[in-house]
Amino acid sequence: MQGTTRRIETALGLHLPPPDTRPTRLHEALRYAALGGGKRIRPLLCQAAGALAEAPPDALDATGAAIEMVHVYSLVHDDLPAMDDDDLRRGKPTVHVAYDEATAILVGDALQAQAFFTLSELPLPAERRIALVRELAQAAGSRHLVGGQAIDLQSAGRSLSQPALEQMHRMKTGALIRAAVRMGALCGLADVPANAALYRALDDYSSAIGLAFQVVDDILDATADTATLGKTAGKDADDDKPTCVSMLGLAASRALAGELRERAHAALAPLGPGARRLGQLADLVIQRAH
Repeated sequence: MQGTTRRIETALGLHLPPPDTRPTRLHEALRYAALGGGKRIRPLLCQAAGALAEAPPDALDATGAAIEMVHVYSLVHDDLPAMDDDDLRRGKPTVHVAYDEATAILVGDALQAQAFFTLSELPLPAERRIALVRELAQAAGSRHLVGGQAIDLQSAGRSLSQPALEQMHRMKTGALIRAAVRMGALCGLADVPANAALYRALDDYSSAIGLAFQVVDDILDATADTATLGKTAGKDADDDKPTCVSMLGLAASRALAGELRERAHAALAPLGPGARRLGQLADLVIQRAH
């Protein structure tokens, strides 16, 4: 995983504009946001699914970089004063603190555009590139990631039912995780209908770990400290946001995370030893300390 993470970092550096490209301050901020931190879970999932589908490594590297750009853009905008208003991300000042608010907005805009530009130049047939663009656009849009963020902001000070809370998490966090898994497979398998059973298994797997990721985030927000998390601890409670912990309690939230881990492994079982990396990443998502 460490070797793959280094490749992901290299690919990100290659696919982002160089820092000396005008306007230099914007491109410096772009690279500040995207490089040198983060768990890289989404590109790791892309790589693991791509290995299962025997996808070409160079296509996986660029696709993982594009997915991470969209993820980082969402974090940069999520941290803005008008949204979650946070000063710390990945153990360093957020972009609007290190630079300014206008630059942070432009960084998010540029990262999103650069992600789709990166996919457009993949060394894959045109129909495969279109399929990858479609997957990422769907996951990042108002019915998924952005819509989940909107619901999250509207939910402060309100109570949600457990199904409504899980749906928000599946949109805000789970959709991009699902896209990362599917996009890794798409880099190697052109014909989705011919591989329907594989994609169903991958969707069941990513549905479980997408929700589990946010459940664990809620647990860590309530139990870990700021230094461990690399972002402000206890912020959900301070902002009066509904979470799994506030709704279910710590013990039940941990039990739910364990149940989702079992679901993820069960989904992978028909795929055989080629899915081993995906299984390890499910364990990493659920057993992580930050």
